[in-house]
Amino acid sequence: MSEPAEKIENGTIRKTSDRVSVYYDGYWIRYYAPPEDTLAEKKKLIVNLTRRTFHHTEPGINTPGEKLEMARQAYLDETDPARKRVKGAMLAGALFNRGTDIFNAVVTLASKGVLISEENELMKMCGECLKEALELGKLVKHYSGEEGIDELWGEPFKAFSMPMTAFYESRYLKIAQAMRNIDHITDRMTQMFESQTPFKGIGPRLLELAEAAKREAETIRSDRAIFDIWPRFVAALEAVDSFEPRIPADIYESKRHHIEHGKRLLQEGRKILTYLAGARVPMPKTTKEYIEQLDNYARAIS
Repeated sequence: MSEPAEKIENGTIRKTSDRVSVYYDGYWIRYYAPPEDTLAEKKKLIVNLTRRTFHHTEPGINTPGEKLEMARQAYLDETDPARKRVKGAMLAGALFNRGTDIFNAVVTLASKGVLISEENELMKMCGECLKEALELGKLVKHYSGEEGIDELWGEPFKAFSMPMTAFYESRYLKIAQAMRNIDHITDRMTQMFESQTPFKGIGPRLLELAEAAKREAETIRSDRAIFDIWPRFVAALEAVDSFEPRIPADIYESKRHHIEHGKRLLQEGRKILTYLAGARVPMPKTTKEYIEQLDNYARAIS
């Protein structure tokens, strides 16, 4: 649910009968209290963020940390630009995994009473690995191939370097931006497709998908609410997938072509809403390019 940003301050928390929400940049987002700012909690967070990052990025780049030197040499030796980008992404993956490995070792030592300060060589090495991985993040693409996804790629380093409360605040801001992308795409799709007779009736399905996508984006998998939210999201996706535009039998071939093109655009928009719900970060390039496709289509059929 979006509200004018000037009415409510970011960080405002609201309790209702079924949830606690926090307000950021026009959206009420499901609220989760930050965990304690301890090494053990940071370890859990960084491990989960690293796993989630690889889940949403292109395949083949989850390079084990022990292969860091090999990955770096392969990247430095490569001269072909396209291959160098992929090798850079693989190097970034190795750096993330090396940083996570080091942090895990630090937490294990701490659990045995061996206290490691932030100035310790291991902690510095961990930070350097995560920071370099972040710098190489511009080479990493979303698994769709649509665009880079450095907003997501930078989260493990932020979790390492920021207090828990500040990190959670940054996450809510990114979720709000993702929700804005979802609303922008849905509004434009609904406006365009509902104006065409063959696509009449798709509007309510798109609006339901947008709401389900936003609920999916704000909810962590360990929340019991996921047993309601995930089925709603899947059902909304299936409702859009099952929609068939009405094509008269005696329609002109050019008109049939436009309707078929519209259906492809509808499915493309459905995929992008899925990407945004899963990544929970904005995808500005993908959103902009898709809106341009809709605008070009609108001109073609006018």
